[in-house]
Amino acid sequence: MALATDVTRPDPLAAAKALQPAIRERAEAIEAERRLPADLAADLARAGLTRLFVPAAAGGLEMDPPRAFAATEALARADASVAWCQMIAATTGLLAAYLPSDRAARIFAAADAITGGVFAPKGEARPVAGGYRVSGRWQWASGSANCTWLMGGCRVVEDGAVRTLPNGAPDVLMALVPREAVTLYDTWHTAGLAGTGSGDMAIVDAEVPGAHTASFFSDRPVADGPLYRFPVFAMLAQGIAATALGNARGALDELAAFGTAKTRQFERKALGATPHVQGETARAEALLSSARAFWAATLADAWDRASAGQALSVETRARLRLAATHATRTAAEVTAIAHDLAGGAAAFLSFPIQRRFRDAHVATQHIMVGHATYETYGRTVYGLDVDATFV
Repeated sequence: MALATDVTRPDPLAAAKALQPAIRERAEAIEAERRLPADLAADLARAGLTRLFVPAAAGGLEMDPPRAFAATEALARADASVAWCQMIAATTGLLAAYLPSDRAARIFAAADAITGGVFAPKGEARPVAGGYRVSGRWQWASGSANCTWLMGGCRVVEDGAVRTLPNGAPDVLMALVPREAVTLYDTWHTAGLAGTGSGDMAIVDAEVPGAHTASFFSDRPVADGPLYRFPVFAMLAQGIAATALGNARGALDELAAFGTAKTRQFERKALGATPHVQGETARAEALLSSARAFWAATLADAWDRASAGQALSVETRARLRLAATHATRTAAEVTAIAHDLAGGAAAFLSFPIQRRFRDAHVATQHIMVGHATYETYGRTVYGLDVDATFV
């Protein structure tokens, strides 16, 4: 087995930029096929982009979030579906920090390792000798067709009762199983992010060793370091934001190219020579750049605090989520402006800006960037209690 530790650690941003031309060329086909091509998934893995958050001791890059998500953003500038699959693989890799180091290395250190799965507790885990017996069915299993291992969130049922946290919410156990133990269902027929292949996955009565399970709520990471002081769900939200921001930047790239070449009907000047188009393009740039600046500054501040050994406060965690939600939703607004300015061309499924628009608006539907995020941050402003379980 070839191990990632056998090679020099790659620069994730440079690797992402190197893949951009090939991804752009295949973006329409990726959407039509409704999955990430196996060879492209393998390229992401070989570049280390699927192991960005796996501990170095387990063969990962253990990369700081600002640099890691810059790579996701660069991939999304070429195609949002590719970036989404990479982001899910990378954030799933955080589970490696909670597993015994020898087991984590066996699973995550292979150069072709790609993990995925679903955090939502749609499964049930019953304790048995040496581990758990797991069954469940999960939606949104992004990139699952190319995964070597898949993770499913489970409620733990002991003596007929669900194991709970001190706040009364169920403790969620993440169970990691090899791809062969999972059945995939082709349920992913969507308006956007079609190329992620985020269909259902099911596990039926699988016996999972305890060393392949962990709770992000009640367990502490085995691996040490500032990366593992970051809240897991905030990391997932940052990945969604990075994907959305890169996708919106790609939409403005495509608008600029289209507006330069396209001549308006009944006129001799290019679309981009129209004052209205110029003004709206500038407004879109201001929206995107300001949302990205807030997101990047908030992420950098949280990373500085974690690097200094600080536990991230509820206020800092809520602000991370706020910045991610604002970035994702503003990015969708930017793609809507680009879509509107493109005129009749944007009506066609094959038009790249239309795909950007649809991808952006599916990203906004993820619970990690939902409207409740605003309310959570608002409660911190007024000194009200916040349930930080999922923040």
